[in-house]
Amino acid sequence: MRTVYRFAWRYKWPMLIAFLLMLIELSVELTQPLIIAKMIDDGILMNDVSTVYTWGLVLLGLAALAFLSGVTNSFFAAHAAQSFAFDVRKATFEKLQAFTLATFLTFPSSSLITRLTGDVNIVQQVLFMSLRIMFRAPLLVVGSLTMAFFVNVKLAALLLVSAPIIIVFVRYMVKRGGKLFGGVQKRLDRVNRTIEENLSATRLVKATGREAYETDRFEQTSGQLRDQTIRAMRTMELTMPVLLFIMNASIMAVLWFGAKDIAASRVQVGEVIAIVNYGMRMTGAFSMFSFLIVLFSRARASAERIEEVLIIDETERTATTNETMMQGDLAFCDVSFRYNEEAPLTLQHVNFAIGRGETLAIMGATGSGKSTLVQLLPRLFEPTSGTITIDGRPIDEWSLPSLRKQIGYVPQRSLLFSGTIAHNLRFGATDATDEELIEAAKIAQIHETILSFPDGYETIVGQKGVNLSGGQKQRLSIARALIRKPRLLILDDSTSALDVATEAKLLHALKPFEATTLLITQKIATAEKADAILLLDEGRVDGFGTSDELLQTSELYRRIVASQQQGGEMDE
Repeated sequence: MRTVYRFAWRYKWPMLIAFLLMLIELSVELTQPLIIAKMIDDGILMNDVSTVYTWGLVLLGLAALAFLSGVTNSFFAAHAAQSFAFDVRKATFEKLQAFTLATFLTFPSSSLITRLTGDVNIVQQVLFMSLRIMFRAPLLVVGSLTMAFFVNVKLAALLLVSAPIIIVFVRYMVKRGGKLFGGVQKRLDRVNRTIEENLSATRLVKATGREAYETDRFEQTSGQLRDQTIRAMRTMELTMPVLLFIMNASIMAVLWFGAKDIAASRVQVGEVIAIVNYGMRMTGAFSMFSFLIVLFSRARASAERIEEVLIIDETERTATTNETMMQGDLAFCDVSFRYNEEAPLTLQHVNFAIGRGETLAIMGATGSGKSTLVQLLPRLFEPTSGTITIDGRPIDEWSLPSLRKQIGYVPQRSLLFSGTIAHNLRFGATDATDEELIEAAKIAQIHETILSFPDGYETIVGQKGVNLSGGQKQRLSIARALIRKPRLLILDDSTSALDVATEAKLLHALKPFEATTLLITQKIATAEKADAILLLDEGRVDGFGTSDELLQTSELYRRIVASQQQGGEMDE
């Protein structure tokens, strides 16, 4: 929790002001029973109306002071809490951006969303409530007990007996609540994951008639969240009855022995009323504890989940050498890769080299390691062994900003953002001119299609490009990569939705682009247009060379050619 709440230290002055204002409220509340006792003993019992009026006006003045202090306290507490939440959310998001892809993939995206939203809101709320009532409640208990001893030691001792029992009980409930609400947040992650999966696969769900199944699946995960929450709340709801029982028993004891002392003229009526008043204030403070324990328990669980992200040391490594313009000579030297220590090798001893401006077609069955191979180039993953060089320079000697700035990457799944077409294209280069947008769109064979839309380049793209076809999304993604004017262009099976004629035009337009191109494809006709073909089989290089060379050296390549000539498709 310290890692998270250290962000609050930046707002120490607003927090200090809020705390001091809270102390003013508390002082007024602790003074009121003494004034009431004074009014009873010196005013009402003595039939002195002027004393009652005088102390009554004092009470009104103190109440006004407490009101103004409370309102101002809320202002400073809200400012500190909201600013604290902003900083925590920002720092967590920045940490996620710095993760290696391997680290990032260890967290479900639904869990990260929950941490950035729900968990941050909970720790924000607990900071606000701390400045309003969380500190006030225990201070009110201690202050009331202290003032009670100031009034009458014997009767105050009856209140003191309950304090150790309550402290032990509250500490246990806080610890127990942290575990229970940690489970609640994990269940919430699962609900969010179920929702995310369903919404992203709406077309498939409807096309396969699985609405009822998805409803049942959501009902099951949501029911588990409900049951876990009920279990946690039931346990925590025991807090208030137990606290009230202990405190009410103490107050009853004060009334019992106080009545006897009044009858024996050992104490005044006002003193007993003051002690009871302090006991009632302690009871009110302890009744807050039920709410505060639940809030603190949830905040503790949420803070630990946020801290889990913030304390991870592994971030993307980058060099600090001078930047140079990439030429595009690329070589893999005995490169192997696995996703984690327990996983098998996805790539095994890969060796090949291509020159600047050349096109390499990468082929292989699903799971052969094609996408993994190209993701090593922008260093989304780091090789387990071996060396990748660009222009003869090991890839880890290039700084990440320089390396990625000169790479145009089109992922296998076309990803578009809500906004205009122009906004999506400029995601590749924020300072691109309108002329550069048009040039990239023409090369990607999407310019004419854009002009056919009523608003042209200002056409709004729905979430994830829902209002565009698969081919349109692929071509926009390619244009977005081209607008960067990359020296290394990666097309991860990103022409699969294009017809033969459009794909041929695209590949022809790329020729003068002077970028070293890695093209993952399943089509022999497309691969034959490349300068070289890299054929992968279960992570190993089965063949490397031109189409004619592979026909002579690779049995796998001959089978692929034969299957496509017969109208079949490559084994998926």
